[in-house]
Amino acid sequence: MAADLSFDELLNSAQHSAYHLEMRDGYMLDENYRAWASGGAFNGSDPRWSWWKNLISTTVSRGVEVHRARIISEPISRYIRYEHELTSPLNIAAGEEVRWLPRRQATGIALPGNDFWLIDGVRLLINHFSGDGDMTGKEIVTDPDTIKLCASAFATVWERATPHEEYQPD
Repeated sequence: MAADLSFDELLNSAQHSAYHLEMRDGYMLDENYRAWASGGAFNGSDPRWSWWKNLISTTVSRGVEVHRARIISEPISRYIRYEHELTSPLNIAAGEEVRWLPRRQATGIALPGNDFWLIDGVRLLINHFSGDGDMTGKEIVTDPDTIKLCASAFATVWERATPHEEYQPD
C-alpha cells in the first residue's frame, strides 16, 4: 500500500475495524480550537467538520467498528477539555466509540511511541507530530511485529479505559 494513500482512502479500505490511539495532551491549535479557546462553544454543525462526520458515519454504516482511545494526563489540559467537549457532538454522533484512560492507569502497558490508526489489524497509519502538536508526517506500516505491539496496546488501553459517556474530567 502506498505511503501517500489519503486518510479517506485508508478508512474506506477498512472492512471490520479502525482503531485510533491518541496519546498526546495537545494537538494542532487550529482555527476550531482557537475559536473555542476564545470563549466560543464547539459547533458540531460547522461545515469544516462535515467531511469527518460523513467519513465516519459512512464507515460505520458499512459495519466497520470505529474505536478511539485517548490516554490523557490529569488534571486534563485545556486542549483535552476541548476534545472532551467536541466528542459527543462530533465523534459519537458520527458513530465512533470513544474511551478515555488517565495516564496514571497506563503504567504497565507497552505503548508505541506514536499515535496510530490500526485498520483491520493488518495495516497501521502512524501519525508524527512536532512538540507543539503540529502534524509533521505520516507513515503506513505493515510490519507484523509493529502491528502486534500496536494491536496489543490498543486492546489493553480499550479494556482499561472509561467510555466517554462515563468519563468526567477534573
